[in-house]
Amino acid sequence: MTIQPEARARLLGGFLLLALGAWILHTFLGFLFWGLVLALTTWPVYRRLKNWLDARNRHAWVAVVLTLMIGAIILVPLIYGLTKIIDEAQSLAKILVGAQNAGLPAPDWLQATPLVGAWLAELWNSSLGSPDAVNETLHLLQTETALAHTKDLASQILRRAFGLFVTLLSLFFLYRDGEILGHQVLGGFRKLFGDIGVRYAEHAVAAVRATVSGLVLLGLGEGLLLGVGYAVTGLSHPAMLAAVTGVFAMIPFAAKLVLAVCSLVLVASGQVAAGAGLFIFGIIVILVAENYVRPILIGGSIKLPFLWTLLGIFGGLENFGLIGLFLGPTVMAVVLSIWRDSLEEVGG
Repeated sequence: MTIQPEARARLLGGFLLLALGAWILHTFLGFLFWGLVLALTTWPVYRRLKNWLDARNRHAWVAVVLTLMIGAIILVPLIYGLTKIIDEAQSLAKILVGAQNAGLPAPDWLQATPLVGAWLAELWNSSLGSPDAVNETLHLLQTETALAHTKDLASQILRRAFGLFVTLLSLFFLYRDGEILGHQVLGGFRKLFGDIGVRYAEHAVAAVRATVSGLVLLGLGEGLLLGVGYAVTGLSHPAMLAAVTGVFAMIPFAAKLVLAVCSLVLVASGQVAAGAGLFIFGIIVILVAENYVRPILIGGSIKLPFLWTLLGIFGGLENFGLIGLFLGPTVMAVVLSIWRDSLEEVGG
């Protein structure tokens, strides 16, 4: 069948417009994708709230309230963490001012560290033990470079804050117009690929929800349980450590790094039993979560083997950054679904 010149021109014009739109929005595509992930994950909650308020015809208000709630869930821990970092930075500045006048001898717990305590104490004293050593160390750190990094950090914080605003704004509109957009997208897939395209789209949505449950919710659960361990063993700022552990736990095997550091801090401070107990407790929690619960949450609902889930997560992180945590397993789930359909067609 020969394509008419008018149809060819329409196809070319449509492709060029799509490319232009993608180029205009490429800076915000990551933030828009985060909004899509949040919308797909929390859509059942939105539907329940909307159905409850259906008689009052306040769908937009439900979208506003739920968007603000999700924004608060994201912002409150971030603001708490930033305030703690600022407080610690102010304390560090006071310590440095005192060290410039009188030096900062190595603490006793550092010298008591098994095997390497004497070497660490000598290294500490040579760098911070006297006023001259402190001033020389600060000079080596290059204050101008540190100031430049501080300015760069401030610009990154502003950019991320604007990105969060774009994410929440897109989330609101996805809530408000999600049903219409969903019908349009499924209609487009049905027109292009038939009913099997709709099934693949639904499989992708299920993969996103399963990945969020297996990574985010399970990671937060790990952080909560380990936070209890941090509090019991007497570590300072257990809530912040729990939040950091929860974030790291979203990446397979990464939570063990935070656990190991916290356990070493306890051991170095002389609390060997507490450090060993925390490490054993944390390893049990992490092993159960990552080897038993996570494969069930992610692979069970979408029939994706754990190996492919793991490869999808790591491959997504490598190629797409944090977005790849969700994009990788989703793509792997759709690819595996296509592969299974192909095998059924060959066998049938």
